[in-house]
Amino acid sequence: MKILLDTHFILWTLLEPIRLTPAVRSYIDDPANEPVFSIASLCEIGIKKALGKPDFQSEPSILRRSMLNAGYIELPVLGEHAIPIAGLPPIHRDPFDRLLIAQASVEGILLITADRMVARYPGPIRLM
Repeated sequence: MKILLDTHFILWTLLEPIRLTPAVRSYIDDPANEPVFSIASLCEIGIKKALGKPDFQSEPSILRRSMLNAGYIELPVLGEHAIPIAGLPPIHRDPFDRLLIAQASVEGILLITADRMVARYPGPIRLM
């Protein structure tokens, strides 16, 4: 099964693995699962790094290379991912999270998140 990691899980996987719960770690490490990261997350990290957000001081190019080297699948942002965003309920205002939700839905990938607001959306989403 493909699992789409939200942005925080990408950062934690590479920089603070101690923050990952055993459940998340088992999803990522399960050989039956294919961990996926979205280009939208790299955009979010880059923008928030430029804004000086303390939790987002990683270099997107290094994160991307590390994810690819670890065998994660890169998910591009496509037009078909953008279209369902307008139909999402106004639960969460973060455009990057909304794009991840739409990508998970369009691609049929389980989105795993640490964000309770994201987990309120319908679709293949699991709060961990």
